[in-house]
Amino acid sequence: MLRVHFTGEDLLRTRVAPRPDPLWEAVLSANLLGNRDGQAVFDPWRARTRARLRHLAPGQVQLIRCLAPPRSDFPDFLTPPEGMHGLEAGVDAVLATPARRLRAELEVLPVAPAWLRPLAEGDPAAVTDLGHALLGYHRVAITSYWPRIRALVDADRAVRARALLDGGVERLLHSLRPTLRWSPPVLEADYPVERDVHLDGRGLHLIPSVFCWRTPVALIDPTLDPTLVYPVTRGTEWWSTARTGRAADRALARVLGPGRALTLRMVEDGCTTSELARRTGLAAPTASRNATALREAGLLVSLRTANTVTHILTPLGVALLTADSSYGPRHHLSPARPSADPEGQHCS
Repeated sequence: MLRVHFTGEDLLRTRVAPRPDPLWEAVLSANLLGNRDGQAVFDPWRARTRARLRHLAPGQVQLIRCLAPPRSDFPDFLTPPEGMHGLEAGVDAVLATPARRLRAELEVLPVAPAWLRPLAEGDPAAVTDLGHALLGYHRVAITSYWPRIRALVDADRAVRARALLDGGVERLLHSLRPTLRWSPPVLEADYPVERDVHLDGRGLHLIPSVFCWRTPVALIDPTLDPTLVYPVTRGTEWWSTARTGRAADRALARVLGPGRALTLRMVEDGCTTSELARRTGLAAPTASRNATALREAGLLVSLRTANTVTHILTPLGVALLTADSSYGPRHHLSPARPSADPEGQHCS
């Protein structure tokens, strides 16, 4: 059991990450690659990624698998807070880890082979190799799925924002059920070990993640910024960024027309199906069908929470609005870093 203890000051300083963290997604995906958790959700991604890993140097794959074992702790230095600013910034922070910290945190690994010793000693060549391995792994395992990951995290953030607006931080914490359970002043979760985290006025940084599976993940070092990574809701085809062939043609054809263009614009800031019907003036079944068509075309995602379905634009949907101002206000897109039907994991 994990217990996170809050004070009043901690509630004021609790926040949800503004975007997915590329290093957390990479490390947690490497955990999943080595086990069989969530087969229905992750096996298609596993098959594609294992095939792509053949394009990496064997030593890079070996290093990633060693540092992110399938069912054990991994070093905190792999997921620095700078990762929230992008993959390159995160990798730069990893490369700047002091040798003393490298050595101490590598001791959490269940197996530390002799060839890891240069990294533990802060050898510049070994540290550089780690940077190349992280970039290479992210390129083959994460990059092509990044738009979908962003869309799912955006959808989760919309749900948390609604909870925050409706009832403050405590309602936000309540909205994290069933993964996390808010029993004031303690946030609890199932966990492989007994652990108590006292925030002591520092607040909590919540990071939604696609590759976090079932249980949240916390940093090991209690002196680091308190961070808790939790899983977002995603279906069995989350990894499919777009349809192809005749399915794509049918889906896109269903999107065409003024009714669906209006629906796309009304979903711009996120809304439920009933809100969508009110905004568009359409009957609820019609609004629901329009949302389904947009979702199948990859222009929005739908996230179910209890009996409510919230619709959020994907980056592709935002880009469509941006490209044609007649659909509504312009958005400013952040460039990607290289490297529920209608309404009615590892411990570190």
